[in-house]
Amino acid sequence: MTVSKGNMETDSAVYKTLLESTKAIPWKIDWHTLEFSYIGPQIESLLGWPPSSWVSVEDWASRMHPEDKEWVVDFCVAQSKSGTDHEADYRALTKDGNYVWIRDVVHVVRNEHGEVDALIGFMFDISERKTTEEKLMVLQKELEELSFKDSLTGIANRRRFDAILEEEWAHALRNHQPLSLIMLDIDYFKQYNDHYGHIQGDDCLKRVGQILGSAATRSRDFLARFGGEEFVLVLPETDAEAAKKVAERCRNLVFKAQIPHEKSQVSQLLTVSLGVSTIIPSRNDEPIRFIEEVDRQLYRAKQKGRNCLVQSN
Repeated sequence: MTVSKGNMETDSAVYKTLLESTKAIPWKIDWHTLEFSYIGPQIESLLGWPPSSWVSVEDWASRMHPEDKEWVVDFCVAQSKSGTDHEADYRALTKDGNYVWIRDVVHVVRNEHGEVDALIGFMFDISERKTTEEKLMVLQKELEELSFKDSLTGIANRRRFDAILEEEWAHALRNHQPLSLIMLDIDYFKQYNDHYGHIQGDDCLKRVGQILGSAATRSRDFLARFGGEEFVLVLPETDAEAAKKVAERCRNLVFKAQIPHEKSQVSQLLTVSLGVSTIIPSRNDEPIRFIEEVDRQLYRAKQKGRNCLVQSN
């Protein structure tokens, strides 16, 4: 079957029309000269640069965001030299000085000897997709933060506490440093709720959370709601004496807040009981046993009459 030159020219014109009617921007680069042999006219609508201004790969590279240029150029050159099809996302400079997110999809064309002969590809405007991805990332981050935050008090929750204790335990074990833990419980909180109501009880928990947040002042000191009316403070690189001072500060700050508690059996004001313990972890120790030890000291503080702290030896 013979194909006439006229038919070939007609087919070529049809293909060109089809390519130039799509949103994707077709292009071709000669590998030996690194010059554009073709780029679709859609490029001017998207970026403002006319097709005639796209002469070589230098024009492509120079119209790229400075933060993207080095890695994109290095990646695309390396992939092209190895004859591997590839794609890259980057920000392309518009003629008016703005940036548009581009996805460049590249196919490597080889000659009959298997050598790289040309690069052909399509540029896609993915700005809208990138905006959506960024919004989703922000939402994901917010969801992660919410999953580690106590919904009532706004401070960290038990899940976050478990993660932080694991991190600080590993740090203390590795560096042979002390780690202290303070666990405290609002005295007679059930009676507070029964007398003042659950709404005021919730407000009370929020206030105590805020008060305790000001008691530990270092950047790595960590406060969480352990559950119910219990709170816990993780104090990295803190010895027993310093931990006791922080615990006393917690107790005094809560008392000085002057929160009425008419049904308390130890005071007309809200008070807390505290358990304190310090450890330099060894390979034989376990975080759960450490928590249990602090909890035992808290229980002893309650047995002693509450509104006090008990520290393990």
